[in-house]
Amino acid sequence: MSDLGLTHVALPVTNLDASIAFYAKYARMQVVHHRHDPSTGIRVAWVTDQTRPFVIVLIEQPQVEHPLLPSAHLGVACISRAEVDRLCALAQDEGRLCNGPADAGPPVGYWAYLADPDGHTLELTFGQEVAFTVTHPEPVAASA
Repeated sequence: MSDLGLTHVALPVTNLDASIAFYAKYARMQVVHHRHDPSTGIRVAWVTDQTRPFVIVLIEQPQVEHPLLPSAHLGVACISRAEVDRLCALAQDEGRLCNGPADAGPPVGYWAYLADPDGHTLELTFGQEVAFTVTHPEPVAASA
């Protein structure tokens, strides 16, 4: 794997352990790097789903001032519609389900929004045609 292109998104979190548990449960992510700066007390973890060279960098801070809200979100593709439903049921029980699930048809697919422990939005999807759309982009009209 090569470290070219988009490699990470960094998110401030108030409880690193709670965020690690959330992303493990709802996005199949695991910690691949963890550090603690003794001079600042800041803890950082890199989490990934191991499908590409990409991590979410979770940075523990006293507060999160600007969480990713629904129009700004992280998107995770699930293996099936049933998996989206299963995770949504868990999220509903935990008070984390924000919207959905709903079927928006191609290329968006079946989706739902969850809130992580700091209010960042995680979108779960099935049938979202990102790979197809990237390999078969729509022609862009020339501007006049």
